[in-house]
Amino acid sequence: MKRVPLLSVVLALVAPIAVAQERIDCAGQYGGHLQGVVTDSADGNPTAIFWSFTVALVKTDLKGQLIKAIDVPTHHGDLACHEGKVYVAVNLKLFNEEPGKADSWIYVYDANDLTLLTKHAVPEVVHGAGGVEFHNGHFFVVGGLPVGYTENYVYEYDADFKFVKRHVVASGYTDKGIQTVSFFNGAWWFGCYGKPEELLKADENFGSLAKYQEDWALGIAPFTKGTCIRGVHKRDENKKLWTGAVLVESNCTPLMPAQAAPEK
Repeated sequence: MKRVPLLSVVLALVAPIAVAQERIDCAGQYGGHLQGVVTDSADGNPTAIFWSFTVALVKTDLKGQLIKAIDVPTHHGDLACHEGKVYVAVNLKLFNEEPGKADSWIYVYDANDLTLLTKHAVPEVVHGAGGVEFHNGHFFVVGGLPVGYTENYVYEYDADFKFVKRHVVASGYTDKGIQTVSFFNGAWWFGCYGKPEELLKADENFGSLAKYQEDWALGIAPFTKGTCIRGVHKRDENKKLWTGAVLVESNCTPLMPAQAAPEK
């Protein structure tokens, strides 16, 4: 359903939210581009990084050295890690179309060896599941968006993937919806495509919204205490393969106060 957002949107134009201090390159080259990153710890003491490359799921140590890599069906998107399991948003059909053309799932892998444990259908994610986060005992799934829509959606599930509620993010249209999602520093962060790319920040109830011209559409996650990681990638045009890396950022909060946009 197309709806006009009622909440005011806060804009911060070209306001960087973080300062890069380190780069970690993921070992290997893969057949799809980077879709998301996450660590095995949300409390600031990670031991591993998980990388989703569309058709490959990869586990490395904190230096990017390969621990395990497996082939997976397209399209594996952004991912979350909770209690020894890696959860990946998967769409097996079309993105960014009207309801009925997507085939949305959450695939669950063992965080130790990436063995596929189970799959959960999430048919409520009607425009294609593209990302997932765990927060306060529930899972939250984001995904695609057809052209012409004026808001994004976050789909909430309980710990057993029973559907709870669809939340509205009054973001206006973002190119292909929301690509990456993470909750840290007391806020929701959503990475979006666009020219320029957009980073959305919302409160815990998806209300007050800030928008930044920042590229976090390839991965966003808390890292060690006081830092977060941002995904980047590059394509080898000769081999038609992709490499990925994360930039370790400090001060993962806006550096400039946001400016209020006119209410609609």
